[in-house]
This record gives sequence, C-alpha cells and structure tokens, in this order.
Amino acid sequence: MKSLVIAEKPSVARDMAKVLKCGGNSKGYMEGSAYIITWAMGHLVSLKDPEGYDKKYKTWDLNHLPIIPKKAELTVMPKTAYQYKTIKDLIHRKDVKDIIIATDAGREGELVARWILELAGSKKPVRRLWISSVTDRAILDGFKNLKDGKAYIPLYHSAVARAMSDWLVGINATRALTTKHNAQLSCGRVQTPTLAMVAKKEDEVRAFRPKDFYTVKFSSGSTEFIWQDKKSGTHRIFDKDEADKILADIKGSNAKIKEVQKKRVKETERGLYDLTLLQRDANRLYNFSPKQTLDIAQSLYERHKVLTYPRTDSMYISTDIAPTLSDRLKAVRFGVFKKFAVDILAKGVKPAATFVDNSKVSDHHAIIPTEEAVEPSALTDNEMKIYSMVIKRFLACLMPPFEYDAINISAECASHKFIAKGKTVINAGFKEVYGLKIENDNVDDVKEQLLPEFKVGQELSVSRQSSVKGQTSPPPYFTEGTLVYAMENPKAYASGEYAKTLGETGGLGTVATRADIIEKLFASFYIEKRGNHIFTTSKGRQVLKLAPKDLCSPDLTAIWEQKLTNIAKGKLKKDDFLTGIEEYTRKIIIEIKGSEAIFKHDNITGKKCPDCDKLLLEVAGKKGKMLVCQDRDCGYRKSLSINTNARCPECHKRMELRGEGDGRQFSCVCGFREKMSAFERRKEAENAGKLNKRDVDKYLKKINAEEKEGANSKIADALKGFKF
Repeated sequence: MKSLVIAEKPSVARDMAKVLKCGGNSKGYMEGSAYIITWAMGHLVSLKDPEGYDKKYKTWDLNHLPIIPKKAELTVMPKTAYQYKTIKDLIHRKDVKDIIIATDAGREGELVARWILELAGSKKPVRRLWISSVTDRAILDGFKNLKDGKAYIPLYHSAVARAMSDWLVGINATRALTTKHNAQLSCGRVQTPTLAMVAKKEDEVRAFRPKDFYTVKFSSGSTEFIWQDKKSGTHRIFDKDEADKILADIKGSNAKIKEVQKKRVKETERGLYDLTLLQRDANRLYNFSPKQTLDIAQSLYERHKVLTYPRTDSMYISTDIAPTLSDRLKAVRFGVFKKFAVDILAKGVKPAATFVDNSKVSDHHAIIPTEEAVEPSALTDNEMKIYSMVIKRFLACLMPPFEYDAINISAECASHKFIAKGKTVINAGFKEVYGLKIENDNVDDVKEQLLPEFKVGQELSVSRQSSVKGQTSPPPYFTEGTLVYAMENPKAYASGEYAKTLGETGGLGTVATRADIIEKLFASFYIEKRGNHIFTTSKGRQVLKLAPKDLCSPDLTAIWEQKLTNIAKGKLKKDDFLTGIEEYTRKIIIEIKGSEAIFKHDNITGKKCPDCDKLLLEVAGKKGKMLVCQDRDCGYRKSLSINTNARCPECHKRMELRGEGDGRQFSCVCGFREKMSAFERRKEAENAGKLNKRDVDKYLKKINAEEKEGANSKIADALKGFKF
C-alpha cells in the first residue's frame, strides 16, 4: 500500500520525488515503492460562479440580487481539469491507503488540497506535511514528523469561511454597482478599504498647508549649536520676530556648557525579513512592485531552493531552526558575503532573542537563506538583488551590535538653551554588512557632528550666528512599497477598538494576497502611478462614494479576521459566521439599490469603439495609457503608450513609448521626442565595446573550461579592449 502526496506545484513535487525516490514518466504524477507524488497548480477547484447555480445569472441583473446559494458548491477549474482528473483517479486507486497534504503550509494551502479531496469524494485518512523550505533536509525531516490531518480541519474551515464570505460580498456588491450604474465597477472587503487609504493619504497631502519656521544657530569653533525650547524641546520657531529677538540676544554674547551627556549605545538589527518588509525595501531600493518581489522570492524558494517560504508575516525563527544556522552561513560564503559568514562561523553562531522567539512565529518563520549553496551566475540580476537583501539581513542579525557613543551637549547663551549632538563609532558591527552607511537618525533638525571634548562650565565664544528659514513638509504619497506596509499596519485608518484587532490579526489581506490586491486596483483603473507615487483616479474616487460605507473601512476586515482566527482555533463554528455574512450581504444590496448616487465617466474621448461604436475612455494603467470601451460587455482595449525604463538623454526621466510599428516614438515630459529607430541607433553607439555582466560571466565560464582542457589562454588578454 502507498501514500498519495499532494504538493501545490510541479516544482515542489519534483523536489519531494527526488528525496522520496519516486520516478517514472507518468503524466501528472511520479511513483515509488512507498509514495505516489502528484501536484495541484495552485487552485484546481474553486467555488462555482453564480451561473453554476442557475443559468439566469449569466445575465447580470440588479433584480437577481442578492445571490445567496443554499449550499456552497465546488467546481473544477477548466484550464487545469486534466490534472484534477489525474489526482481524483489516484485518490481512488485501491493501493492508496492515505493522503498526505503537502501543499503550502498555511490557510490557503490547506484550502487547495481539501477542496480537491472534497470534490473527489475522498474518505481516506489524511496526514499533513508542514514545512517552510523545500531543501532535501527539510523534506526528509518533514516526512519523519507528519501530523494528523484532523488537527488542521479548523484551519480548513477558516479558509472556507474566508473564501465564501469574500464570494458573497464581492460578487453581490460588484454586480450591484455594475448593473446599477452600467459601468465596470467592483468592490470588496480588502480592495475597497485599500483604495480608501490611498484616497485619504491624498486628502492629507492636499489639505496640508506648509508653514515657515526658523531655527537659530551659532558656531563655536567647528561645533554648531542649535536653539531648543526649554519646555517643549522643539527647535522650530514659527514666529519670525521671536527668532530675530533670540538672534539679537546672543549676538556678542558668550555661551557656557551646562551639561555633557555621553552614553554608550548598542544597536542590533531589528529582526529578519518578513514578506511585507522585503517588499517595502525592494520597492525603495529597486522600485520593484510588491508582486514582482513576491514572484522573485517565490522563484528563489521553489526553483533555486536558496530561500525559505516567502509568504510569511514573521520576522523571527523558532528555536528548532537555530541549530541549522551554521549550515545556512556556509551556503552564503561567496562574494562580498564570504568575509562576514566566515567571521561569524569562526566566533561561533549565537542565536539571540532579537530574532529567535517561538511565540512570535506564526505559520511560517522569517525569510532566511536555506542550506543550499548556489552559483551566483545561475541567478538573474533581479533574483540576486532579492537574495542579497535577505542574506544581508540574515548576516546582520548574527553580527555584533553597532556600538557608538551618543554625545549630547547643552549650552546656555543669553538665557537661551542651545544643544549639539554627536556620534562616535566604537564598533561598526552589523552596519558593516550594509557598507557602514551611518546615517543621521535624528528627525528634529539637529545634525550629528564630530564633537571635541567639552566640560561643564566651559566658556565658549559665539560666532557665525544665523536664523535659518525652513518650511514644514507634507506627508509623502504612497508608493507600492509603503502601501503594502500600510495594508499590514492599517491602524491609522481604523477606528478605536478595531485598530488593535487589525494589529493582532495582520491587517488588510494576507502577505500572500496584498500584492495581487494592489495589482487589481491598477487593473481596475482605480489607482494610477505618477513617478513612483500612487494616486486615485476619478473612477476610484467615485467608487468610494458609491460603495457601501462598511466596505470602505478596514474595520470590517478587523471584525472578520478576528472571527476567522476563532474558527481556526475551534472557538467559532464556520456556519454561524457565514449566517452573519449572508445577512450583511442582503443589507448592502438594499443599500446599493436604494442609492441615488450617479456614476459619471469624465475621461470620455471623441474616439469610437471599432466593435460596438460607443465612445472610448482613456485610462492610465500601471504599464501605460490605453483606450477602453465604456460598455462593460464589449471589453475592447487598445494600448496608447507604454511606460518604459528608457531614460531621457536630456533630463534623465523615464520616457513613454507611443505609436505602433515603424511609427513608434519615445516621449518625455520635458518635451524630448525620439523615434524608435533613432533610439536604437543611439543605444547601439553607447554600448559599442561594452559587455554586460551576463556576457562577462558566460565568457569567464568558457575560459575556465578551456583552461581545464589545457588551453593556453589568458583572461586578461581575452578581455583587453573591453569597457565595463
């Protein structure tokens, strides 16, 4: 008798097959003496669409709403029906004694497998593989410690409740808005509050009115002192007359040192990477979208096996992972990381509470390197960027603290208080892995400087007094990186009691879905990018006025997630939760039907749709501008321009590519225009005699191969004349 293992993806199944010694060329599975390994492709089974319950729902009609099935029904997804049939046949094989769920360890992974088993009518015992990486060791250890599948039934019920509630609210609200206003409108409990957050941020920036302020300073020798209010501690003076008076008071006066504070400070890295922090930093450093970062991290996990499971919301590892840290360090002994890894290994790996804490690990521990070594040239440039970020953070957590002396000097001049701050580095510690970039951490207008020795009571001569004018700055607009972080931490957008709940339950969406939610908002033309910043469109603003108010607030998610967590813990019944969702669905449909609000297209062009003859709309998508038909049933789309990474030779901003065929032309906001043919000629001339990194790596491999064969070639001579 054999066990049937269901993995989530083919690549993971192949890794398991190698470890469990399963081979064969059977279509859709691999088989060994003890195991049969097959795979899903993400979801093979989903909830039926409304028309699956009744053909009348093929026509979107306001009078058909709300759609509330008596019982949720499942259906096979058409594109992957062949793989579902394979798994179903394997489930019912007489020599299969039990099922091992080996899909991703989490709520959605549980749903992927359980829906397959439910639709296939499986009655066989279930065991659960729960691992965070797909290295050989992790797979072997996981199969030695399989769990009873019954322990994960509450998690499955939580996943079903989440899926069904989103189906009920999302489908009904979307159909209601779309049919009510005859426009392609959608809303949901995660995407609509996220849109509302972007709108609120815009409102904050637009409502901001800059204020002039002044800072009064004087110098004594090479040290600069800045005025500080004795009560509030602020350095900003919003009354020019007051600033001028202070300046007049200190002119010609001497200052006296009143206090010298010197404190030894030790800073450690603030935990390992979870997915949200990785997405935020990758957006800040490389302008990667959250979706792009997740896809790259997933490739490093599945294909290259050098990262642990990326869809995690934890910045900590558990104590059982700590013994493997040495092997993980050995795997990253290459390039610029070799020195740090070797030093840590030589001194002994010392796990610390700053990143090892069982109580702070949820379904998955933080993203860290695996024990698998990789040839750097096997990774793409973008993969190497993400891998390097994770390695640096990993090394930083294992390195000594950044140690420095924080020096605060307080002086008195003409009865006014002035201060100076300094930082003397004692040990670069973990900062060294980041290039020892010691930044001024202060945000109170006081710059840190190299200070000489001062003593209390010391008299100072005052020179170069000045009153410097400044202006308050508005809060920054969202970028994709800061938006995904705000989704995880939406406390500022929730009310009262719900802010705490959102903090405890992980915010809006999950680490696995937030990137897709942002992409959906772009695809629906609710938000658009201007440079790196995100703005709502007119359509997005109108949706927020048309959608039920509850759906525009993160409070609803706080309520739901708290209940879903209780379902996963066995404290609440799934059906009781869904009864409440059905009542809420009826309520919002009544609200939308009774609304007198009107939706208006304000981006109509004079061009007609070639398919239905209606006027086209011009919209700004994430990748560029396009024309779309205003009739939701038509679906016509045509690209107008594409946002590119090509830089303008005059102002160096990114250019748009417009037109078709030979008429394609780059254009810049500064007014620069260049035909594609001219652009290609210019780039060809600029790149003449240059090799990119991939070309160099390829050439070096060739040279090394020749040298192994005894060829008498010299790399220096071979690369002579090339510019890098």
